[in-house]
Amino acid sequence: RWWIQRFKAALNQVDIVRIDHFRGFEAYWAVPGGETTAINGQWVKGPGIAFFNVIKAALGGLPLIAEDLGVITPPVEEMRDTLNLPGMLILQFAWGDLTGEARFLPHNHRRHSVVYTGTHDNNTTNGWWFTDEIDDVIRNHMSRYLDRRIVEPNWELIRLAMMSVATTAVVPLQDVIGRSEERR
Repeated sequence: RWWIQRFKAALNQVDIVRIDHFRGFEAYWAVPGGETTAINGQWVKGPGIAFFNVIKAALGGLPLIAEDLGVITPPVEEMRDTLNLPGMLILQFAWGDLTGEARFLPHNHRRHSVVYTGTHDNNTTNGWWFTDEIDDVIRNHMSRYLDRRIVEPNWELIRLAMMSVATTAVVPLQDVIGRSEERR
């Protein structure tokens, strides 16, 4: 009941809700109360698809985005796909894998996804590009991929997001107006 009320309240304000740490609905790391470190935790099975079936019946659908970042296991991907939820693609994450096989590179995007230049967990694109947060290997990779010298990285990532095959693109306002790390 609490989850249904929470989703209904959120959907009174927005059209779609992003589920942070979606993987926790498949399995999560549980740490006993009183522990001073997470090392003594264990993986516990989450509520899984049954949870979302109840939500779907109450809402008449699943207007959700699955935050599927980090270490995502095949069972998490299977749950996301079975529920037909779009996953997330973060363009700032695309340039660290020099093999070009990273799922975040634009040519590897999946249609049923939401592409972001960055999220609330990331620096602004200009803050990311113009500070020591990344190195020249990443800058050179992006420049080679785009086949040009990058002057306005925020607009390069915005352009890539808008050109993606992903069904939805999200661009933080800080990237649209070209803000740096002080506006993170």
